[in-house]
This record gives sequence, structure tokens and C-alpha cells, in this order.
Amino acid sequence: MRKLKNYKPTKFMAKDSVYDEDAADYAVSFIQALTHTKGRWAGKQFELIDWQEKIIRDIFGTIKPNGYRQFNTAYVEIPKKMGKSELAAAIALLLTCGDGEERAEVYGCAADRNQASIVFNVAADMVRMCPPLAKRVKILDSMKRLIYQPTGSVYQVLSADVKNKHGFNTHGVVFDELHTQPNRKLYDVMTKGSGDARTQPLYFLITTAGDNQNSICWEVHQKAVDLLEGRKTDPTFYPVIYGADMDDDWTDPEVWKKANPSLGITVTMDKVKAAFESARQNPAEENSFRQLRLNQWVKQAVRWMPMDKWDACAFKVNPDDLKGRVCYGGLDLSSSTDITAFVLVFPPEDEDDKYSILPYFWIPEENIDLRVRRDHVNYDLWEKQGFIKTTDGNVVHYGFIENFIEELGMDYNIREIAFDRWGAVQMTQNLEGMGFTVVPFGQGFKDMSPPTKELMKLTLEEKLAHGGHPVLRWMMDNIFVRTDPAGNIKPDKEKSSEKIDGAVATIMALDRALRNDGVSTGSVYDERGILVF
Repeated sequence: MRKLKNYKPTKFMAKDSVYDEDAADYAVSFIQALTHTKGRWAGKQFELIDWQEKIIRDIFGTIKPNGYRQFNTAYVEIPKKMGKSELAAAIALLLTCGDGEERAEVYGCAADRNQASIVFNVAADMVRMCPPLAKRVKILDSMKRLIYQPTGSVYQVLSADVKNKHGFNTHGVVFDELHTQPNRKLYDVMTKGSGDARTQPLYFLITTAGDNQNSICWEVHQKAVDLLEGRKTDPTFYPVIYGADMDDDWTDPEVWKKANPSLGITVTMDKVKAAFESARQNPAEENSFRQLRLNQWVKQAVRWMPMDKWDACAFKVNPDDLKGRVCYGGLDLSSSTDITAFVLVFPPEDEDDKYSILPYFWIPEENIDLRVRRDHVNYDLWEKQGFIKTTDGNVVHYGFIENFIEELGMDYNIREIAFDRWGAVQMTQNLEGMGFTVVPFGQGFKDMSPPTKELMKLTLEEKLAHGGHPVLRWMMDNIFVRTDPAGNIKPDKEKSSEKIDGAVATIMALDRALRNDGVSTGSVYDERGILVF
């Protein structure tokens, strides 16, 4: 049997655990007795690549004093075409047929049945091509089920659309492409309590990076990063992430090699280079290349706000220090069942000062749980932390917001409030009745382009202070901008990946602050012209 040269036990081994070479050798031998099933590798012995063998030895060879495996969860994040499906299928068969567990229940999970069937079909072909297993395993293709008859163990495909996912006595779960899970329900059901009756259940999660940072995959990814960087400890969790760092040069072939441990084996450098050339010639493909080939978490196909620059502007904003200061408001009501945003922008008082931002958000109280389930966004957590306010009922109560703005006017010198003309007639009349100056603000290129470009400029120059407000950050990260033939830009709510109401309100408020500069009625755009990027 081939053995990994210079193997060293994982750094995540607990103090009282040991490396059992016999257990690791057995797992490696079982897998390497299988054969590959596709392409130029079909029919050839499954010889584990070094990174794969390291994972197998770490997971199956790290043993607690009671003789059972230390790791119950393994998270492997890796670019596409690295041999992910074959490894997942081999582990599913090892847990079903080679782990010595009577009536083991092993489940293959994915976002839908077709995705979940990919690993199953590979496993079924591996069984057919292995005579000892073929004699002992019954394959039910229509049900996507394998039965290992000597122990009555079962490997069964599940998907996120399964109606009843409770009542499992799980010995193993293989989650393929965790980043595609539409919500956390299936993950929670399969990993929280379903294996309590088993001595050493294993939840094997294998995925490429995703694009939704409000997903269960991002949550698990962040835990893996925290463990890898030493910020957290969990002796039951085994993390592996292969990918390029966000500040790596995505055009550098050395970065491609770093991110792709099977490069030259399962995928050629020419294939990666061809994908890169296509992405370089078509900017819309850049994020796809970064996500799939370099395993970087990206937000959406076309990104506007560089979030590292936005995060660099998370200077502290103390509401008490701003009392009495001149400021300008931006109001985006959206719909009565959606998020309403009101943002105050405070112009700098001197050259060393920054534009300070105070954002406020409201959603209906009664549907907050529904929104969390539907949108997969942490509205409930943000509400508990005070970053989002709720109004009674199942629609946003505009009267509550009007009263809130009136109270803000007692603390801050709100010179103007810009608002989207659509759907805000009654509320703006009420605000005028309270003594506020309200200014209609068009949502077309003419009105939106100058302050949108100014927002980017101020961000890049670190002349903003937003305090790192998580809801506003989320919305800034969601922005997709539309460009007209003249080079004007504006946020596009329809194409943006999620809500951007707070970003729009910020842009409107910033426009009024820039035009009035806190004192004069002259326009900053008149003085220096519109900035063009």
C-alpha cells in the first residue's frame, strides 16, 4: 500500500488523542481498493492524491482514549475539478461498507436530488467495478440507495426538498456543495442530534466557495477559518480550505497552483489558463473564475463596492458626539412589508474630519421569522443587537418612523431630508408638518450618478466614518450598478443580489450634504464637476 511520505498527525489532534496508524492504513487501503469511474482515470486504481490521503489519515486515524474517532465533522473547501466527487463517494462507501457499524445509516445530501445523485452515482459505479463489493451490495438506482447486506447498512440520497427529514439514526453524512443549500434546515437536521445514538458519526462537508455570506456554508466556512487561524478551538471539527487569499494576485499562475492541490493531476494547467484568459477578456467572468478556480468567496457576478475599502472606513461614530451638528437625511421607504431605511450624513466640520453616517432600519415585527427563513438573512440577530428596529404588525408602521425622525430632529440639526418620490407622498407631507425640509430625489441616472460616484471616492479616500454598521455593510456589499452610454451610474435594485435600501438612502443623504456642504447653498458639483471613474 502506498503511504504518504513524511506524514505528520494533524495539528488539531487533542492532547489526549493519538494517531492510530493501523486505523488510518485501513481507511486508506479500503479507498485505494476502489477504482476511478470517469474519463481518462476510469478503471484505474483509486490512488489518493497527497492532500486527499492527508485528510483520510487525519480523520480516520485520530483516535480518542475511548477508541473512537476524535473528529465528527470535516469541512473541506476546495476549487472545482480537484477530485471532490470521487473522494466524497469513496468516504460514503467506507462509512457504509467498511466502518464496522451495524445497520449504519449514511446519507448523501445536496441542494436538490440531481446534485445529491452526483456523488451517489459515482459510488454506485465504484461498487460495480469492485467485485468484492459488487457481491455484497444491492444497488437500488431508482431510489438512489445502496444496501451493504452483511451489516444491513444503507447509503441513501437526500436533498433539501425532502419533506420529512427527522427520525434519522445517522452514522455518516456526505454534504456535497454545501454552498448551494437554500437554507440551513437540512444541515441542522442532519448534524444536530441525528447521530447521538452512534459512537462515532462523521459529517463530511465538501464544497467549493460560494457567493452568499448569509448562508449556512458561510457560517461553517467562518468557523473553519477561525479554527485554522487559532481564534477558536473545537476538537470535534476538522477544517481544510484550499484557495487563494483575497489579496493574492488572481492573475499569477503561482496563485493558481497554491489554490489547486490537484493541478496537473485531475485538471491541467492549460485548462485553468484558458479559463483565466476568458475571465481576463470578459470582466463579468472574473468572479466566476475566482470562486470556482481559486475558491474565493465572491458576492455576485459584477461587484461595485470594494468591501475591504468600505471596511477600512469603519471609524467609530458616537451619536452623542454628533448632537447639535448639521446633517442631511435620506429616506427610502421601499414597500410597507419590506425594509425602510433612514440615514443621516454629517458633513465634516474641518479638513481633518470625515463624513459621519448614522443609519436606521425598520422591518415589521410579525414577519421577522418568516423573513429570516425566506431571505436567509440575520434579521433576528440584528434586531436583538439593536441594528434593526421593528414596528408593530405585519407591515412597516410609517407613523412610528415619523415620530422617530421627529425625535432625531431634537438631537440633530437635520437641514434637509431627501426622499424617493414614489410612494412617499403622505409621509413627506407629515414630515413637512413637523417642520422638516423635504426634497424629492429622482432615482434616475441624472440624480443618482454624481453622489454614487462621490460615495466611492470618499470610501477610497477613507473620508467616511460609518462605524461598521452590519446592516449597512450588508447592503453596500449587495450593490449592483447600472451604467448608461454616457458613463453615468446608479444602484440597480432589481439586479442587486439582496436589499440595498440603506445604500440608496446613504447616497441621497450624501448628495444633499455635498450640495449644501453643511453651510452654503452652492453645489459641490457646480464647483468641481462630476467625478468620472
